[in-house]
Amino acid sequence: MIDLYTAATPNGWKASVALEEMELDYTVHGVNLMKGEQKTAEFLAMNPNGRIPVIVDKSEGDHVVFESGAIMLYLAEKTGKFLPTDAKGRSQVMQWVMFQMGGVGPMMGQANVFHRYLEEKIPIAIDRYQNEVRRLFTVLDGRLEDNEYLAGDYSIADMANWCWVRTYEWSGVSIEGLDNLTRWKNSIEARPAARRGVEVPNKIDKEALIKGAKNVVTR
Repeated sequence: MIDLYTAATPNGWKASVALEEMELDYTVHGVNLMKGEQKTAEFLAMNPNGRIPVIVDKSEGDHVVFESGAIMLYLAEKTGKFLPTDAKGRSQVMQWVMFQMGGVGPMMGQANVFHRYLEEKIPIAIDRYQNEVRRLFTVLDGRLEDNEYLAGDYSIADMANWCWVRTYEWSGVSIEGLDNLTRWKNSIEARPAARRGVEVPNKIDKEALIKGAKNVVTR
């Protein structure tokens, strides 16, 4: 059994989508970011950086894994799913995982800050990050022109990038004209496991309230 500590963010969804796609049993613990629950001593003991998601694999002696990309890699290696075992195939997947972690995620995050969250609007900053997000989207679109998925078969690279790309409207970025990216995004959206993954923890929180339970096992 795996405990998942998470919130409804793209990085949080990366973990829950992976868990759903890999058909693993897990228990959800919603972390209220607005109340600062990720900064409590209990949470910091699991992740000293104070960020979600975190998993605790009870089948491995309460092994703790933080950082969404590291969680996806751990789960893929644990199950033998969505990550090739040969060096070349593994490298291709990891390149696109790192592309999301080093580019798509941080740039969309900054676009969100300047476009959505700051009261003072700074046009040069908004344009800078939205333009960079659009550029990264065109890179993905180009890759997907001759490839159904980013690195051969459907993999954790697709899950990681999709969890961010699907929120493009919140970042104020258009995907108009990026037909390959749109096709890919929609194809993953149609996967039942992916859809279930992005309902976590919101749907789980509602079920917990109805049942009067703190945690709900999703599978």
